[in-house]
Amino acid sequence: MWQMSPLNWLMLMIYFSFILITYNMIIFTTFNYMNNSFKKYKIIKMIWKW
Repeated sequence: MWQMSPLNWLMLMIYFSFILITYNMIIFTTFNYMNNSFKKYKIIKMIWKW
């Protein structure tokens, strides 16, 4: 069996958590941006109807 030292495990866990956090931040900001632009688009459409 291939054994890992605790330090390696720790580094791996930190690395994966960092990737997950970064990925979530990117998705969250993208979703927020899309949501905001969608709201603006709806507002513009409402104004155009007027």
